[in-house]
Amino acid sequence: MTDVLFPPLSKDTPDSEGVLSTWFVSDGASVSADQLLAEVQVDKVSAEVPAPVAGVVRLLVEEEAAVRQGTPIARIE
Repeated sequence: MTDVLFPPLSKDTPDSEGVLSTWFVSDGASVSADQLLAEVQVDKVSAEVPAPVAGVVRLLVEEEAAVRQGTPIARIE
């Protein structure tokens, strides 16, 4: 099992919260390594989050939720 973390986008405030803007996969979907999973945003910086490994993804956070950087947003089994 591998956690997918909200990436640290703000080096000045690494504990600040961001928003999970969009999921590109559904809960329970099979994903391949490097497949695009989500888009996240902190302040005015956005980033895409790829799957670190292949497997079945379990979403832990809903779209538009506020999330602290470094927090798990999904798990790949």
